[in-house]
Amino acid sequence: MLDIKFIRQNPEVVKKAIKNKNVDLDLDKLLALDVRRRELIESSEALKAEQNKKSKGPQFNVDELKSLKEKFKVLEGELSCVEEEFVQLMLQIPNIPSDDTPIGPDETHNEVLRKWGEIPAFRFRPKEHWELGQELDVIDMERASKVSGARFAYRKGAVVLLEMAVIQYTFSVLTDEKIVKKIAKKVKLDISAKPFRPVLPPVMIKPDVFQKMDRLEPKEERYYIPSDDIFLVGSAEHTIGAMHMGETFKEEDMPVRYIGLSTAFRREAGSYGKDMKGLIRMHQFDKLEIESFTLPEDSQKEQELIVAIIEYMVQELKLPYQVLIMCTGDMGKQDARHIDIEIWMPGQNKYRETHTSDLMTDFQARRLNTRVKRDNGETQYVHMNDATAFALSRAVVAIMENYQTEKGTIQIPKVLQKHMGNLKEIKN
Repeated sequence: MLDIKFIRQNPEVVKKAIKNKNVDLDLDKLLALDVRRRELIESSEALKAEQNKKSKGPQFNVDELKSLKEKFKVLEGELSCVEEEFVQLMLQIPNIPSDDTPIGPDETHNEVLRKWGEIPAFRFRPKEHWELGQELDVIDMERASKVSGARFAYRKGAVVLLEMAVIQYTFSVLTDEKIVKKIAKKVKLDISAKPFRPVLPPVMIKPDVFQKMDRLEPKEERYYIPSDDIFLVGSAEHTIGAMHMGETFKEEDMPVRYIGLSTAFRREAGSYGKDMKGLIRMHQFDKLEIESFTLPEDSQKEQELIVAIIEYMVQELKLPYQVLIMCTGDMGKQDARHIDIEIWMPGQNKYRETHTSDLMTDFQARRLNTRVKRDNGETQYVHMNDATAFALSRAVVAIMENYQTEKGTIQIPKVLQKHMGNLKEIKN
């Protein structure tokens, strides 16, 4: 949510963001409601003051007080209606994109910032991961469809160990201050090297909290349990980001950084017919998610650090990738700056999105009322970042397709071998 004072003072900036993010919203209507809301508040407070004054004065008049009470009741009723409509419109306003965000209506206007690694050249036709998974009996979607339906899978044997290894490796990097410091130095960031604290968050979230995170919509993408009035999360960030709602940090505690692991649940509405085979687009998958809370002046540097950490891990896995900055029409309503990493998938002969990094500025924190008290006594809303450390199913896909051999086996990346009992290859 944006500050209403900012909206009043910068209506053209907000209108531009609304247009460029393809949001259907009449800002003039919101501003008119804001004027009427303030008028009603002022009138209501004046009436209440007059009512209090007359009730205590020497010329006490029951009929006059009754009339004032009725007027106050009418004003409060109108204010309640105006306030409700005003809040609903405020919740629809998008965040303001960063200055370096490309302007464009859709993904065709995203810009590639850099590429790393060489696309592998195989002497054979590289297979897609689901083919390898079937042949090695480590991915079983047929039985999963009988039990749970489409877009579910049993991962078995060494692939399970591979996912566990990615988890262990990720935690070993993000919780190590020396590694964080080394990465920050490499990309020339003057920023804290404070490590990320591991957390296993709840996978269910209350509707009002989901709304405060601005992640409830699109509802058709969410799994809802009516009997308990609760949703299943689509990512660990949904409950980690809300963990400190209503709280105020001390400046000395900043930044506050987490690396979380949870199961994610997505209905994949609107993706009918896409990625029906394999692990790319699942209803249920496990995900390692980064969440951080920073001082406002540090938030973009924090995002750059997070992206650098992700790149470090993907490079250690020796997977070729590209980094993109997303355009206004292909970024979330909440985002001020959105960076994606796409890893090359040989079996599919293209880059696929595997990591997302979202800088929210104070957009979520304002809704959550998460603040920081500065050393000078000032209280501000914190800035928030979230990012995919690894979506485990997509990490498995990338490793299987890039490390496949002509024999139909899959080699294990060197950095993961120690987390897999020194297993070097997945084979029948």
